[in-house]
Amino acid sequence: MKIETLAIHAGREPDLATGAVALSPILSTTFARDAQGDYPHGHIYSRSSNPARAALETLLAALEGGKAAAAFASGSAASMAVFQALAPGDHVIAPDDVYHGTRTQLRELLAR
Repeated sequence: MKIETLAIHAGREPDLATGAVALSPILSTTFARDAQGDYPHGHIYSRSSNPARAALETLLAALEGGKAAAAFASGSAASMAVFQALAPGDHVIAPDDVYHGTRTQLRELLAR
């Protein structure tokens, strides 16, 4: 499949309620429960899981030929996730003009 075709189709399923093929931004912060109190669509709270972000992650993984991808709401969240994945004793080399929030993470939260 050409990358252009993959970019259009990966991570996209028609909306079951409307048949829409383009995913709209999901502005809800919480999601409906069924009669048993479960979340039938798998999403509980939009900061931890969101259908639009899930579709983006599926698309990015497909485009990169990866098994999975992770999308973040901010660069600070992304950099902190990478830093927290490092093992004790690992080193990070950052440029002098790195984003201030990243510098704060490195100097105040992670430096030992």
